[in-house]
Amino acid sequence: MPPHDDEQQQLLANRLLEETAYDYSDKVHIIGVDEHDGEDFTQVPPFSWKKLWLFTGPGFLMSIAFLDPGNLEGDLQAGAIAGYSLLWLLFWATAIGLLIQLLSARLGVATSRHLAELCRDEYPTWARLLLWIMAELALIGADIQEVIGSAIAIKILSRGFLPLWSGVVITALDCFIFLFLENYGVRKLEALFAALIAVMAFSFAWMFGETKPNGVELLVGIVVPKLSSKTIKQAVGIVGCVIMPHNVFLHSALVQSREIDHHRVGRVREALKYYSIESTAALTISFIINLFVTTVFAKSFYGSEIANSIGLENAGQYLQEKYGGGVFPILYIWAIGLLAAGQSSTITGTYAGQFIMGGFLHMRLKKWQRALITRSCAIIPTLIVALAFDTSEKSLDVLNEWLNVLQSVQIPFALIPLLCLVSKEEIMGVFKIGSTLKVISWLVAALVIMINGYLLMDSLSSAVSGVLFTSVVFAFTGGYVAFIVYLILRGITFPDWFVKNKSITSIEN
Repeated sequence: MPPHDDEQQQLLANRLLEETAYDYSDKVHIIGVDEHDGEDFTQVPPFSWKKLWLFTGPGFLMSIAFLDPGNLEGDLQAGAIAGYSLLWLLFWATAIGLLIQLLSARLGVATSRHLAELCRDEYPTWARLLLWIMAELALIGADIQEVIGSAIAIKILSRGFLPLWSGVVITALDCFIFLFLENYGVRKLEALFAALIAVMAFSFAWMFGETKPNGVELLVGIVVPKLSSKTIKQAVGIVGCVIMPHNVFLHSALVQSREIDHHRVGRVREALKYYSIESTAALTISFIINLFVTTVFAKSFYGSEIANSIGLENAGQYLQEKYGGGVFPILYIWAIGLLAAGQSSTITGTYAGQFIMGGFLHMRLKKWQRALITRSCAIIPTLIVALAFDTSEKSLDVLNEWLNVLQSVQIPFALIPLLCLVSKEEIMGVFKIGSTLKVISWLVAALVIMINGYLLMDSLSSAVSGVLFTSVVFAFTGGYVAFIVYLILRGITFPDWFVKNKSITSIEN
C-alpha cells in the first residue's frame, strides 16, 4: 500500500477513536454483512438489496426538510399564483438540493465526522462562533415555521377549540417522543419518520385525486421552463425553501448512524453508493408530494381573486368551500397532512440542533439536556409569535415570508464550508470531489446564493426606510458580504504548479 494511503488510514483510525455523532451501541452495524475472506481492499462489493435496506433511513430523515410547513406554504402559493408554470423549477430545485445533500453525506461518511465538528477544527474561534450563531438562527427560523404549521393543523382538527399557542405547547412535547424512541434504537426513529412521510403522501395524494388536476398541463409545467415578472417571487421562494441550512449539517451526521469499515476504501465507496440511492429515492418521493400540493392549488385557485391571499391557515377552508365535505372533508385531509409535516420536521429540527450545538461548541451533555436546550431555543420565540399573531392570518403570512428571508440569508454559511471541506484532500483523502464536480457544485452554490440574495434585497427594499435604519442595514450587509468573501478565500486551494511558481518567484526576489 502506498505511504499516502497508510497515512490516510491512520488518520481515519484516529478519528474513529473520537466521540462521534452516535455512540457505538446506537449504530446499525454493517461490518461483516456479505463480506468474504481475501476481499480486495479497494473493491466495491456487488449490489445487495439487504445492504440497501440496512443503509436506508438517513436519507428519509433528511428529506423531511423538503416537506416542512414552510415548503408546503411555498408550494400552495406557487400553485395558486403561478399555476402549473413553476413545476419545472420545483423539479430542478429538488435536484439541486439532492446534489448538496449528497455532498453532505459524502463528507460525513469519508471523515466519520459531521459538518459542525469539522467547522470547529477548520476555522478560528471568532469565525466558528459566528458560523454557529448563523446556523442557530437558521434553525430557529425553520423551527418557528414548523411548529406554527403543526399548531395550525391542531387548531383545524380541534375545530378551533385549541388556539395556536396551545398547539405550540403540544408540539413542544414531541421532543420527549423523540427521546423515547431514540432509546430504542435509530431504526425505530427512522420507522416513525417513514410512517409520517406515508401519512403526508396519502393525504396529499387523496387531495390530488379529489381535485383532479389537468395531467397535460402538469407534464408541460415540469418539462417546459416558464417564468414571468408576476411569478418571480414565488420562483425565488421555491428555491429558497428547498435548500435548508440546518439540513446540510444534519445529513452529514445522520449517515454516521451506520457502522462501516473505514479501513477499506471499497467499503466506504459502497456506503456512498447506497446513501446516494436512498437519498435519491427519498427526494423523489418528496418531489412527488410537493408536486401534489402545488398542482392541487393550481387547479383550484389559479386565476381566482383569492389566489394572493391563500396561506397555511386558510388553505384548508378555501378547499372545503370549493369542493365541499364529501365522505371525509378535504379540510381535515389537509390538516392531517400538515400535522404530519409539522411534527416530523420539528423532531428533525431538534435532532439537527443537537448536532449543531454539540459540534460547534464541543459540548458533552446528556441527550435529554441537549434536546431540552435545543427545543427551548425554538419554542420560546414560537410561543411569542403564536400569541402575537393568533388572530391575524395576514400577519402570520408576512411573518412566514420574513422567516424564509432569514433562512435564505444563512444558506452561504452552510454551503461554502461544505464545498470547501469536501474539496480538501487533507480532510477527505481519496474521497475529495473531482474538478468537474467541484465546478458544478460551486456554480450551483453561486446560483442559489444569488437567488436568495435577490429575495433578501427585494424584501429589504420594501421595508427599509429612514436614514438611521438604512445605514444599519447597509452596515450589516457589508459585514455579511465580507464574511462570505472570507469563507470563500479561506477555502480556495491553489494547484501545485501555482504554489511552486509562487515560491520560486519569492526566492528570486
